[in-house]
Amino acid sequence: MLETGTVARFSGVGQFSSYCRCVESVRQSNGRKKGEGNTRNGNAYLAWAFIEAANFALRQCAPARGFYERKQRATNRIVAIKAVAHKLARACYYMLREQQPFDVMRCYA
Repeated sequence: MLETGTVARFSGVGQFSSYCRCVESVRQSNGRKKGEGNTRNGNAYLAWAFIEAANFALRQCAPARGFYERKQRATNRIVAIKAVAHKLARACYYMLREQQPFDVMRCYA
């Protein structure tokens, strides 16, 4: 919460995930890659924190582990961990916006 400031400054969950460096920075037009944006844009500390939280979630949370294993079958390990971190970043945004506690079934359903 201290790294993001007020959550109202983000217009949506996508902007929050982008600020946390949990999404790819790619520009496309007509389905073709036209370049990459500023991949260093956002908060490096939040990116590190969500990756660490994802690694911890893989050890402790069965739904997170199931999601990770499904992603790992389709891609590689690093992309799968980043996908779990993205899920956690989205959950964090909604927790801060709605002032609700974390719900694992809402996150990984």
